Amino acid sequence: MDTSISSQSLSFFDFLDRMRNPASVNLVRSIKSFIVSFSFYPPNPENDGKRVQEFYLIMEAAIREHPLWTGATEEEIDCAMEALEKYVMTKLFSRTFAVSPEDAKIDHEISEKICLVRTFLKPEHLDIPAILRKEASWLLAEKELQKINTFKAPREKLSSIMNCCRVINNLLLNAAMTENHVPAGADEFLPVLIYVTIKANPPQLQSNLRFIQLYRRQAKLMSEPEYYFTNLVSAKSFIVDLNATSLSMDEIKFEESMQAAKLITKVTSGTSQDTQANQTNQHEETECSPSKKIHGSSITAMPLHGSEYPYLEAKSEEMTLKDVDRLLILYKDVVAKYTTLCRAISNLSTSEKEPILRHLESQGTGSMLAPKPIIEDKETTKEISQAKDEN
Repeated sequence: MDTSISSQSLSFFDFLDRMRNPASVNLVRSIKSFIVSFSFYPPNPENDGKRVQEFYLIMEAAIREHPLWTGATEEEIDCAMEALEKYVMTKLFSRTFAVSPEDAKIDHEISEKICLVRTFLKPEHLDIPAILRKEASWLLAEKELQKINTFKAPREKLSSIMNCCRVINNLLLNAAMTENHVPAGADEFLPVLIYVTIKANPPQLQSNLRFIQLYRRQAKLMSEPEYYFTNLVSAKSFIVDLNATSLSMDEIKFEESMQAAKLITKVTSGTSQDTQANQTNQHEETECSPSKKIHGSSITAMPLHGSEYPYLEAKSEEMTLKDVDRLLILYKDVVAKYTTLCRAISNLSTSEKEPILRHLESQGTGSMLAPKPIIEDKETTKEISQAKDEN
């Protein structure tokens, strides 16, 4: 266990023991009254943050003057305040964390964007020097950052960020010492932090950063903690505005990669509920001809994701000339998506590729992605043209 976390736990329990002392009744009353007062007002992050910071200052003065802390050192006072922060913010967590609709919206956008970008992102896209590209070593940093959402106290959330950043910093220093690499400071640290953040995809990143900013004691959000915290805020902003230019990628290549990632996400996000719905749709469609599905009023259920592919159960004798035109359009769409999906999957690492292929196999589409030549559009166009002539 981290010794700092261990000592923090001991300090917290010591604080609770002192609060049980009859002499601390006035302190306990003030703390409980402050916590209850939050239920009287609707959430307002900025105002709530100011109220909490003011309360910290009031309580610090009260603790310094209290008989239970007579002769206490600055370290002991600090430990008491850390424990107070943890107690109060744990009690107020559901009332103060992720209560802003705007923050929740940004959380979703960041997470969604990261899910797409990390399917093709490589260190070189962030201009990380080859000598520093040690993705296996960055896993520890990723795991530390992913812990941020498991804590309720601002200090512990901030500790998660600091642990992540310290791992990265130590790796950079080690490269400088063992490989004669001249470190470039923040110019190297921030790109690696961005890469680690994208790979980790920590949940509710915006809400966690706001929570720390508003409710961590301001005196403790300085120096090293402030530096690392500010860097993660910068990493978050970079991800929000991320585009081809910021990734040193060709714009067309970037857009192709993003579209391929969206297609992969769509394929892998299928659930058993979707499968059941598709089976129901297919059963209903056996009673309708292709023409009725497209032109009739009963177009309510189509196989394979809505009305995109209405010819899976069709027979040639049931098709009209309009159906053939529509079929050609759909065929080209399928080929384009298939090609994009194959290209995207081929760019993934083995560890990233295997779960996707397993999922596709379970959906009965895995064999489609086996290496094989794609039928040329010209051949199919000729066959469809012949079908039209026969009609």
